[in-house]
Amino acid sequence: MGKILEKEAFGLAAKDESGILSPFSFSRRETGDKDVRFKVLFCGICHTDLSMAKNEWGFTTYPLVPGHEIVGVVTEVGAKVTKFNAGDKVGVGYMAGSCRSCDSCSDGEENYCPKMVLTSGAKDFDDTMTHGGYSDHMVCAEDFIIRIPDNLPLDGAAPLLCAGVTVYSPMKYHGLDKPGMHIGVVGLGGLGHVAVKFAKAIGTKVTVISTSERKRDEAVNRLGADAFLVSRDPKQMEDAMETMDGIIDTVSATHPLLPLLGLLKNKGKLVMVGAPAEPLELPVMPLIFGRKMVVGSMVGGIKETQEMVDLAGKHNITADIELISADYVNTAMERLAKADVKYRFVIDVANTMKPTP
Repeated sequence: MGKILEKEAFGLAAKDESGILSPFSFSRRETGDKDVRFKVLFCGICHTDLSMAKNEWGFTTYPLVPGHEIVGVVTEVGAKVTKFNAGDKVGVGYMAGSCRSCDSCSDGEENYCPKMVLTSGAKDFDDTMTHGGYSDHMVCAEDFIIRIPDNLPLDGAAPLLCAGVTVYSPMKYHGLDKPGMHIGVVGLGGLGHVAVKFAKAIGTKVTVISTSERKRDEAVNRLGADAFLVSRDPKQMEDAMETMDGIIDTVSATHPLLPLLGLLKNKGKLVMVGAPAEPLELPVMPLIFGRKMVVGSMVGGIKETQEMVDLAGKHNITADIELISADYVNTAMERLAKADVKYRFVIDVANTMKPTP
């Protein structure tokens, strides 16, 4: 196909620390030889989008077009692209580039590359700023494009590109993906509900760990968890001591780690994928006496992300979403700040995001 020169794009951008998003026009780069251009159909809203829009981490550059759970249909490919064709269902997740030469990149862990380029709000190798998926179309290097299985609905598949791989990657890396293992999932939100689905798909026993009984029915009867544990109930916690091979902790609020460490078997792993703003207290004695580990994990590499999406296609795994229009995004952000969503907002970009007359 012929090359499209630099093309006007439109979307929603935060212009200051209020985090309020408003219409914004900008230019996407021309389609390079190894680039894929696609029409954005849906984009998930991650809590990271909210944090970046409000500059909660102190490094946001405005204007910011958020969005890194992006899916759509290919409209053009560069002359040297070999993996994709016009009409393919594709997506882009948390990253849009890396150095491709460091040890992390060589190991297929581009997500840990020191020069990783975030899909939204980062400086690209050409010194331009990246703009995310709250926009009508995307251009991205072929090597950072994910193919979406034809059987998955694109709106429900979008959050898998961040939430899905965030929970799948540590299961795979830390050997917690063996049938018959016992996995705990702390928190039943955007990350936690997807963690339950993947853990069940790979054949593990899954226990959801929450602070109250409120989500028991949801966890067990709808999502299929094998058990539900109230972390504030001493009797329930005592009965579950030293029964779990690993725990995926998705909670971003400050919470105690000692009770969770007690649930692990010797050599068990507590994997932190939530990001509390304040430091957590880490008791060392349980680690020493049980050779237990507390580790962190962030999204996943491209190969791993494709593997995760293919597994989702095999087992028909999607995120539970609330589909919203573009003009509802600011309200959705307010609700997200209150954890008032079940479990992921997804913007209907193609049908509702229109350029300002």
